[in-house]
Amino acid sequence: MALFIMILRKMINNKWLELSLLFGLVLSVALASTMPIYTNAILQRLLIKELQQLQTTSSQYPGIYWLSATMAPEDQKKNEKISETDVFLNKASKSFGIPVQQLVRERSTQRYGLTPAEPDKVDVNRQRSADLSAIDGMEEHIRLLDGRLPEKEPVNGVYEALVVKEALTELGMVINTVFTIQDEKLKQPVYIKPVGVFDRKDYEDLFWYNISSSYKNSFLIDFNLFEKEFTAGSKLNLQSSYWYLALDYSQMSLASTNTFIDAHRTITTHMDQRYETHNMNAPALQTLAAYYVKETNLRLMLWSLNVPVMLMLAFYLYMVANLITDRQKTEIAVLRSRGASRLQIILSYVMEGLVLGAIAFLIGPYFGALLTKLLGASSGFLEFVQRAKLEVEVNRDAFLYGLIAVASSLVMTLIPVFLAMRVTIVGQKQQSARQEKKSFWHTYFIDVVLIGVALYGLNNYKTRIKELLSLGLKSGDLKVDPLLFLIPALFILGMGLLILRIYPWIMRLVFQLGRRWWPPSLYSTFIQVSRSTIQYQFIMVFLIITIATGLFSASATRTINKNTADKILYSAGADITMQIRWENDAPPAILTGLLEDSEEEESSSAAGSEAPIKTQYTEPSFLPFTQLNGVEHAAKVFNKKDATYLHGKTTEKIQLMGIESKQFGETAWLRDRLLDHHFNDYLNLIARNPSAVLISKSMAEEYSLKAGDTLTLGWEGVEGAQFTVYGVIDYWPSWNPNPGFNDTLTTTTKTGTTTKVNKPKLVIGQLPYIQNNLALEPYEVWLKLKPGASSQTVYQAIVDHGYEIESLRDANQEQIKSIKDPFQMAINGVMTLGFLISIFICFFGFLLYWVLSLFARTLQFGIFRAMGISLYQLIWMLAGEQILVSGAAIVIGILTGNVASHLFVPLFELSFDPKTQVPPFEVTFDPRDQVRLYWIITVMISIGLGVLGSFVSRIRIHQAVKLGED
Repeated sequence: MALFIMILRKMINNKWLELSLLFGLVLSVALASTMPIYTNAILQRLLIKELQQLQTTSSQYPGIYWLSATMAPEDQKKNEKISETDVFLNKASKSFGIPVQQLVRERSTQRYGLTPAEPDKVDVNRQRSADLSAIDGMEEHIRLLDGRLPEKEPVNGVYEALVVKEALTELGMVINTVFTIQDEKLKQPVYIKPVGVFDRKDYEDLFWYNISSSYKNSFLIDFNLFEKEFTAGSKLNLQSSYWYLALDYSQMSLASTNTFIDAHRTITTHMDQRYETHNMNAPALQTLAAYYVKETNLRLMLWSLNVPVMLMLAFYLYMVANLITDRQKTEIAVLRSRGASRLQIILSYVMEGLVLGAIAFLIGPYFGALLTKLLGASSGFLEFVQRAKLEVEVNRDAFLYGLIAVASSLVMTLIPVFLAMRVTIVGQKQQSARQEKKSFWHTYFIDVVLIGVALYGLNNYKTRIKELLSLGLKSGDLKVDPLLFLIPALFILGMGLLILRIYPWIMRLVFQLGRRWWPPSLYSTFIQVSRSTIQYQFIMVFLIITIATGLFSASATRTINKNTADKILYSAGADITMQIRWENDAPPAILTGLLEDSEEEESSSAAGSEAPIKTQYTEPSFLPFTQLNGVEHAAKVFNKKDATYLHGKTTEKIQLMGIESKQFGETAWLRDRLLDHHFNDYLNLIARNPSAVLISKSMAEEYSLKAGDTLTLGWEGVEGAQFTVYGVIDYWPSWNPNPGFNDTLTTTTKTGTTTKVNKPKLVIGQLPYIQNNLALEPYEVWLKLKPGASSQTVYQAIVDHGYEIESLRDANQEQIKSIKDPFQMAINGVMTLGFLISIFICFFGFLLYWVLSLFARTLQFGIFRAMGISLYQLIWMLAGEQILVSGAAIVIGILTGNVASHLFVPLFELSFDPKTQVPPFEVTFDPRDQVRLYWIITVMISIGLGVLGSFVSRIRIHQAVKLGED
């Protein structure tokens, strides 16, 4: 207890240092806890959205869990098995971890032949077959269309049933018609009579798994009657039993996914043990299975994104702990000389760390939850938007991560204590009187090692990029390698330390160059800084890492966001592209297959006798598109992907695009500097001649074409027309020049078999010329929206004009969707959060370091004042120190950040599929990001100088001199 009180007193005596250490610990715990909190929050949001999307695309409720069991006629334990499953599922349904909205049982016999018992009412020559079924509790979920509800017991030996309206047509009957079920295996005939026609009471009712028409060959009787007569009584062969659960998927969380899957495995085991043939349908299972992979990848991503900030926090904690230890080195040395063991001293610091760690452990996760909400609002580097807030929950994993952070931080804070305990009281006095020559990282060349590791990783990644670009990838998804963030962090740290190694030499050179002219105040500043470079290295490393990491983060985030957005815009071609339905004389789609079959049968006799039938189209009015509210420009774009180019005696497949030059140039999007000349120059070039075309570079190289050559183009069923080549292009809006996966062409000659890449080929011509000389066929409508225009307003306006949209692509909506991708949000949010934390840490470290430095130099400043140095000159001396220390660190940080960005940001090309990443990957720097960064740093330095100036102004000469006497 006495030891604990002594530790508390010592902490109170160093309260500002201890509070600074506590601040770092809280931030460390908060940052660590954001990983599980953010992962769970973002995956929770994505889980519900994907399940909702599943319902939209499949028209099936995602909470369905449906089971069926088919039983053989000779199975004597049907009743026992079904009863066991009923009881089991009633209990198992509660183990899914989410509310059960419906639990429905359904039974069905095998299908039997039906014979009318009253031949005068129906056609006796018609073949009929049906089964008897029963659904537990269906009476509360139906409405009668005709007739009445059946009795719950046989009436004069006849079972009364309900049927759907489709059954009346399928079985050729009317209600109140008695049918006889006869089978050679039945002991006696069974009579069934439909007495009512029903439909669902509510088509959104989750009670129903099947649609009504699926019961068109079924008679549905009372469930309890079915159980008594057929399940237990075996009057008819019970063939199938169904169990259907409707689960409230909106209440599903990542925590309940494990219980959901465990419940599914338990149910599957139960079914396997009892039924040879059984089936299951649970749409959510496939979605849930993918979440384990996503969760692992996202956690790994968050760890890698936070590496630079973790390094910053570790550095901060070490620096503060080192400052505390420096002030207590004499005390430690005295305790060692008085017989205190190293263990006793260490335990006192461990207890001090545990007190602070316990506070940080209790506060940190909740602060991490607040930071997670900040992550959810980030749409780019230092950019925030109003969006639905993340459902943040502080869970057990958050505290577990926090505990790991506390333990790691405690180890960092104990390192200076271990180093201080190795020195005796005599050694400590000797060290305080001597100047340290080199820092630890410079002594052991840590800077060189870090740069070497980073450059080795850079070389490996560049080699990998070349291989991937030559071989091609299959996936186009964003997959960011975590090492892409770790290696630049190592390079930034190593580069900063390397420059600090040579910085003292630069200082000496500057000092010598102006030695004759420096005023006394500046002369003293140079002497102070040049003799204390080791002392200033901590704060300089702080600033270097903060500035460099901020610049790299800004560039990396901006590059990933910009290339993702450009890829979407280029692929679409314009803000909105759509295909409008044209009236035509083509046969209905349902007859197309029949017509094709008949054409194939007659092809041998009629081959070459007649040309293929050409579909005639009626072009809808295009003018309304140019007048839509919110539309700035509109263009007609004809795309024929299976056009042909007559090359000698052979025809080659190409893509033909027909445009109107002026409208296309106003509407389409293309990144600058993709072509040799400006995009509009090419459009003006072909506008002069109606038959002028542009061709792709792949086509020019393949067929040795050049400007002035004539082409014959057409497509199946259309006679070709002559075109003249006016130019060659590499890229064009919506056209991907890269070959797809397995796009190869194999040719066999006398010399052997060769395989070459079959590159896409494109021809761009004038739409009026194509329509007049080839054919009038449907074209796409491309729209460029006005700034701030709503896509939904445009859609509605198109529908109001009577157009029928066959296909549509909205680039703006796709960009919004990409921003909401969990990995994209992680990059934007974590980099922003990491930088803001770095700024706060750097500011507190900066302020703390300089305040303690001034405290230690109070005597020196007092003597300066006593010698006649004015307050104004003293402040200028401090400003000079700031320029030589903080200013130099900022410059080094800017240089290091820019070098790291130019070297390592291009590696993010690995995150994109080169086959689909068109336009090519481009590193982006936004001046606004750098301006924001510089403003933040300027404000931080200004506040720091203000605090230091205020402190210096309060120094009293007599106090300083008295301090020197003491």
